[in-house]
Amino acid sequence: MTHDVTIIGAGLGGLALARVLHLHGIPVTVHEAEASPADRSQGGLLDIHDYNGQLAVEAAGLMEEFRGLVLEGHEAMRVLDPDGTLLYEQADDGTGGRPEVYRGELRQILLDSLPPGTVHWGHKVTGARALGDGRHEVTFADGTGVVTGLLVGADGAWSRIRPLLSPATPEYSGKSVVETYLYEADTRHPATAKAVGDGMMISFKPGRELFAHRERGGTLHAYIGLAEPPEWFDAIDFTDAAAATARIAKEYDGWAPELTALITEADGTPVLRPLFTLPVGHRWDRAPGVTLLGDAAHLAPPNGEGANLAMLDGAELGRALAAHPEDVEAALSAYEETMFVRTAETHGPDIDDHAMQEMLDELTRQKQSG
Repeated sequence: MTHDVTIIGAGLGGLALARVLHLHGIPVTVHEAEASPADRSQGGLLDIHDYNGQLAVEAAGLMEEFRGLVLEGHEAMRVLDPDGTLLYEQADDGTGGRPEVYRGELRQILLDSLPPGTVHWGHKVTGARALGDGRHEVTFADGTGVVTGLLVGADGAWSRIRPLLSPATPEYSGKSVVETYLYEADTRHPATAKAVGDGMMISFKPGRELFAHRERGGTLHAYIGLAEPPEWFDAIDFTDAAAATARIAKEYDGWAPELTALITEADGTPVLRPLFTLPVGHRWDRAPGVTLLGDAAHLAPPNGEGANLAMLDGAELGRALAAHPEDVEAALSAYEETMFVRTAETHGPDIDDHAMQEMLDELTRQKQSG
């Protein structure tokens, strides 16, 4: 391949691309804003699907390492009514095709698979501009810059590379989640640990959701979803843990105590995470020498597909470039057309309240009929 490749962003998608390019002998450099791999927490568990995320792992030649990360038994799921009634339960029999792994550990095996020096840490992008003939200049906050023949924006929701291709900017989805943890729940909060079960638990009513994952060591990681405008959350001081907890808990009055404990008994300070989205079906016209992947290309509210799609984007782009070593534009065109179709099919808007309520009503009917 005659062009150098520069990836902005060392998330799962950018690293999957870097790994596939490395396997094909294509030199690549990744620039990441974080100062080091340990700069911040990489979040909790991801379910990596056999129809997209695992395909990327296979393309990266890392299936053995991936299997070593899987938390056995964590594909189990429980659906509870807000009053605590069990509506649905599915055990993990090992055939679900969506094993759970820690995001940070998955990222680390990708990092470890790359030659030393591939990732340039502490390189926060401040600007990017086209130079003509498919070349681009990227500037960084430390005053340095790079000129590249192929630029890939893998830099997430607030991508600095996206404006080279599209005027679209993320918009608030109408929902935010508040993230909490309960540590050593099996001994400290046994009723809540039982309610969550061995994997994931969901409880819902219109405008209000509780999702929880069981992590290692009896840790319960919860996401409290509230469909409220930004101004509603602005009125809550999230630096005051007690006050924020009390205000959020008020919205769940009447829910079973084993569920509300995910809020009221949480360890540490609750963290607000507003959810943003790009327009459904977001796409752009082909522009020489630049493309996007992952959230930079198709940000959507969490639906279990985001990380999987980002990784598959990276793997598919890497394979397209390897298949067209002398024609980068043909590679980018092939990648983008496939990616646009794939994300339109699987990365639509979040499940709305009506659809969720229909599902829970059906589960309730099934429960009552035995």
